[in-house]
Amino acid sequence: MTTSPLSRRRVYAMLMLVLMLWAGNSIIGRAVRDDIPPFSLAFFRWTGALLILLPFAWRKIAADWPVIRATWPRILLLGALGVGAFNALLYSGLRLTTATNALLIQAAIPALVLVFDFTFFRNRPSWAQIAGVAIAVAGVALIIFEADPARLLTLHFGAGDLIILGAVVVWSLYTALLRIRPPIEPLSFLALTFLVGVAAMLPLAAGEWQSVPIRFTPLVIGGIAYVTLLPSIAAYLMFNRAVAEIGAADAGQVISLQPLFGALLAAVLLGEALHPYHLAGMLLILLGIAVPLAARTRAP
Repeated sequence: MTTSPLSRRRVYAMLMLVLMLWAGNSIIGRAVRDDIPPFSLAFFRWTGALLILLPFAWRKIAADWPVIRATWPRILLLGALGVGAFNALLYSGLRLTTATNALLIQAAIPALVLVFDFTFFRNRPSWAQIAGVAIAVAGVALIIFEADPARLLTLHFGAGDLIILGAVVVWSLYTALLRIRPPIEPLSFLALTFLVGVAAMLPLAAGEWQSVPIRFTPLVIGGIAYVTLLPSIAAYLMFNRAVAEIGAADAGQVISLQPLFGALLAAVLLGEALHPYHLAGMLLILLGIAVPLAARTRAP
């Protein structure tokens, strides 16, 4: 499988869209938490995405089958992490924790990606990457704490926060391990990892159906449609391509923007106010992303 390389500008533009879609995924997960249990939401999400994708992917899967057969453990691992475990943990955590805590915990993703990238592949982060992560995390903290250090004293961490932390660790590991993705067509890889997600969620969702009612309200139906089409098919295709183009460390660092996009979406969809500290945090986050880019541009 070969794909023409993209310019870094196009890759970062793709990542901006990916993070906007994934921020919407978290908002949906929080909004429907009382109407549909988490494993059921994940099951319907990945089943719908798989059914939509298969008509376009099955010929590519057939063509890639010799490579798939030889590398299926890697596909199974990546699907179990990035599709199955991450989303099960994310939706479960969103039922139990606040948006503020969830955003704070997700700010750890860029640093964890650097750690996993070094642990498994001995890919040493540059000082510019480390500095960029630190600056971006400062920007995220500025937004989350509303530029008020006293808010640190009001934070409370419970079971939901630990579940979100588990999701963050899993996603960081998935991002770093995309380096071992088999050389097959993107649609083949996506369809197969979605299949892993469906298989992982089915027994968990079936357990929920025995005891937890699902209310298929218009919000739930619309939410399932959204998470099926955009954060799943569109966003995963773009994110996997971005990691292939610029590496796990740089792609992971851009995830620092997700809390900002979450704040913007909350303002638009939930009527929450935007304040000057949002702008200040955004500038720090953008600076954190720009530092390693500038360092790379100047490198001989």
